[in-house]
Amino acid sequence: MPQSKQALRSRIKSVNSTRKITKAMEMIANAKLFRQRNRMEANREYSGRLQETVDEIVAKNSRVDSIFLKKHAENPARLSILFCSDLGLCGAYNQNMMKLARDTVRKEDPMVVIGTSLYQTMKDLGFNIINENPIESDKLTFDMLKAYIDYGTTRYLNQDLGGVQILYTQFVNTMTFRPTTDLVLPCTVEASEAGGEEAEDKLQPETMFEPDAETILNSLIPMMLSNVAYSHWMEATTAEQGSRRMAMKTATDNADELSEALLLEYNKARQASITQEITEIVGGSSAV
Repeated sequence: MPQSKQALRSRIKSVNSTRKITKAMEMIANAKLFRQRNRMEANREYSGRLQETVDEIVAKNSRVDSIFLKKHAENPARLSILFCSDLGLCGAYNQNMMKLARDTVRKEDPMVVIGTSLYQTMKDLGFNIINENPIESDKLTFDMLKAYIDYGTTRYLNQDLGGVQILYTQFVNTMTFRPTTDLVLPCTVEASEAGGEEAEDKLQPETMFEPDAETILNSLIPMMLSNVAYSHWMEATTAEQGSRRMAMKTATDNADELSEALLLEYNKARQASITQEITEIVGGSSAV
């Protein structure tokens, strides 16, 4: 049944008002994305250098026996740190993280949820959330995150846990975001694929380590773990803003299409009304 002109005007006004909101949110998300991406890339360089240093030490000392490299195969329990958003309207960002958690985390294992949007949901699903209160992702600090990494590291060294993993959204580019799991403990290193003299040149064999490789690793790896976790958090927040920008842009485009369709329908109804009035006038004058 065709809608009245008044109803159509009301719908057009409502759609246009919604479009203003989604357009404003898109612009805000775009500004936050730009700022957060710059911070992420600056931090990524430092975190990457730490990882390269650890890789270099292990590659040059293949017999090193660091406590952080040992695997507790007999203990499958892991501490999981999950990064999600504080707010909604960011597309499938949080739904993808929830699906990743359900696929990779055992419900009896301890979990830390960073972000308020999934805190209660994960509790309702039966996961063992160890942070008593929700932690706002936007207010997370390096020291707060380091405390949870230290907690997991201590339990790992006591063999209460078999590992520590981080669940976050990897920022590939402004259009692509990938839910990812990173097992940070036991620590794994990137082995060099090159061989012979080429590998030695790449690893700079003249470097010397004091007092010894194991002592350095036992001091450097905990520092690296905290920085890697912080780097993952910055990447997750960048992906969140990118996902929100895309969601709001899609909503704005849909509002534009709907507004055009409603305006066309309104013009048709208005034209039909005018035609009917003219017909009635002509019919009345003919009767006279």
